[in-house]
Amino acid sequence: MAALRSYVNGDWHVPADDGVPLRDAVTGAEIARISTAGIDMAGVLDYGRSTGGPALAELTFHQRAALLKALASHLREHREELYGLAHRAGATLGDAKFDIDGGIGVLFSYSSKGRRELPNSTVYVDGPVEPLSKGGTFVAQHVCTPLQGVAVQINAFNFPVWGPLEKFAPAFLAGVPSVIKPASQSAHLTHRLVELMVESGLLPAGSLQLICGSTGDLLDHLTDQDQVAFTGSAATGRKLRSHPVVNAQSVRFNVEADSLNCSILGPDAEPGTPEFDLFVKQLVTEMTVKAGQKCTAIRRALVPAAQIDAVVAAAKERLNKVVVGDPADPDVRMGALAGLEQREEVLRSLKSLLEAGELVYGDPDHFEVTGADAVAGAFLPPLLVRCTDPDRPEPHEVEAFGPVSTVLPYETTEQAIALARRGAGSLAGSVVTADPEFARQVVLGAASRHGRLLVLNRDNAAESTGHGSPMPQLVHGGPGRAGGGEEMGGIRGVLHHMQRTAVQADPGVLTAVTGQWVAGAERRSSEVHPFRKHLGELRVGHSVVTAPRVVTLDDVEHFAEFTGDTFYAHTDEDAAAANPFFEGRVAHGYLVVSFAAGLFVDPAPGPVLANYGLENLRFLTPTYPGDEITVTITAKQIIPRVDAEHGEVRWDVDVTNQDGASVAKYDVLTLVAKGGEEQA
Repeated sequence: MAALRSYVNGDWHVPADDGVPLRDAVTGAEIARISTAGIDMAGVLDYGRSTGGPALAELTFHQRAALLKALASHLREHREELYGLAHRAGATLGDAKFDIDGGIGVLFSYSSKGRRELPNSTVYVDGPVEPLSKGGTFVAQHVCTPLQGVAVQINAFNFPVWGPLEKFAPAFLAGVPSVIKPASQSAHLTHRLVELMVESGLLPAGSLQLICGSTGDLLDHLTDQDQVAFTGSAATGRKLRSHPVVNAQSVRFNVEADSLNCSILGPDAEPGTPEFDLFVKQLVTEMTVKAGQKCTAIRRALVPAAQIDAVVAAAKERLNKVVVGDPADPDVRMGALAGLEQREEVLRSLKSLLEAGELVYGDPDHFEVTGADAVAGAFLPPLLVRCTDPDRPEPHEVEAFGPVSTVLPYETTEQAIALARRGAGSLAGSVVTADPEFARQVVLGAASRHGRLLVLNRDNAAESTGHGSPMPQLVHGGPGRAGGGEEMGGIRGVLHHMQRTAVQADPGVLTAVTGQWVAGAERRSSEVHPFRKHLGELRVGHSVVTAPRVVTLDDVEHFAEFTGDTFYAHTDEDAAAANPFFEGRVAHGYLVVSFAAGLFVDPAPGPVLANYGLENLRFLTPTYPGDEITVTITAKQIIPRVDAEHGEVRWDVDVTNQDGASVAKYDVLTLVAKGGEEQA
């Protein structure tokens, strides 16, 4: 039987021994061998640091984002092949799409967020400039740069595509190379995924490596610049986190572990309401998708005591429609678990749960399997436990990582919150209710022990992604027994792979470091108006000072009449003078902004294509009739777009009066055409 190869040091490595068997979850037949024998783990990390890191460092955030988009498109063309391989891990077509399409979606999402929310630069500026002196010559700003190490990503068996990609995407976008280590039970699917990624030719050398099998002494060679992301059992997470090198080197270690997630049915959701039906449907879905092998699955269904019989009856009715068997059969709704060992682990956990309750649906010893051998394959039926005493410890401490859920009653909102919190740290919880006050109390009461909370009701059900679906825009992780870590999380996930550094300097140096103009740095003026310069000609610091304009009382009155903004401070001299902030009638702030645009805009067609907004607008000093305003506009940040013939320019605008006092400050955002050479 052929061994799965690892992809290390830029080449495919064949194991030096026979390895251990990897078996089909449905038939039990051996489908491959798996081993890392002969791999120099120290060399793998060195290659990532010395080759992958520098190659990624040459690319901007936008260039990396574009590669993620291209990679996602390439993988999407091979989805059918990956779906077929997923069957051998026990996944139905629906399970496979959840995993594979979800993982590809993560790449698309990070590509989009990278281009929208990150600069076309290699430096991320975190937060505003911090003034550190009265004269403005000493300032500071936080910048984020990629760690110069490797992201070691140890994945779980249940999501062999989504799991690796949700870790790879933010690391790649941050500029950090990845070493992917899949769980052995489903490594054949991750192996093919990485083959496709490598075959695409899109990834810089060293930015991606794959280890199929044991990590060996990999962790022994970590440094303070490396990081580890682990998904799996809490016990294994604790073991890895306590590794002496991880502790000694203060290696960033992110864990996403066991989670006794709950779903709470609101007191208002009685039988016959949409919320009651949504709750039951969601419960059965979470029990059966991926055969319940989801870190976000509902393990505890918390229902009002008066509704427990109705919930059990409705769930049983839905579960009766679930067909268990060969996942390649289109009529099968639930496939096999990942392997026979996993089935035995679920049965051991079920035995503990039954010490606190009774099995009200499913029989692990007698059940029908369609198109497969129930003994050779890792099959179980859906198993629903009813626990009448919610204070028993077992439902809140034992996770059966399979198609198993426990229904528990609660009497009051306070008790529901307390039971939700007894999970001691969960990845995901949900509240199914049409009562906003009940939802508010539960969310605020349970939030500190949950990474994510979904409030589901008739208003959002049609578009909701559901209890068990992590979203790349949001954090995926949780406190306590859930590991205390976070995966994905949008730009938060990217910044996790970077070092935040406070840079203290004068404005000129800070401008040079960040690539963004800082007030107090040199302005570069020229005879050519900055709005006449193409993106290729424009430079940070290019500036123009306009001619002055007097704001008259007629201007103020006309603006008030024309716009309908007749607020007393602009129209009533006595009332305005009585205002503690004004000495008399003042010009509208938006009149000042409009006049400012009239002063600095170059009207003829040219490189500036559009103004698409203002940010950080503040009115600092009142403008009175008779005041004279002048505008200084400076190119603050230039962001070329890698996939368009234009880019974005952020301009610093400072409107001052005849005394030099700032009347208004804000950023103007424009789209500017590319092309041309820098002019003097």
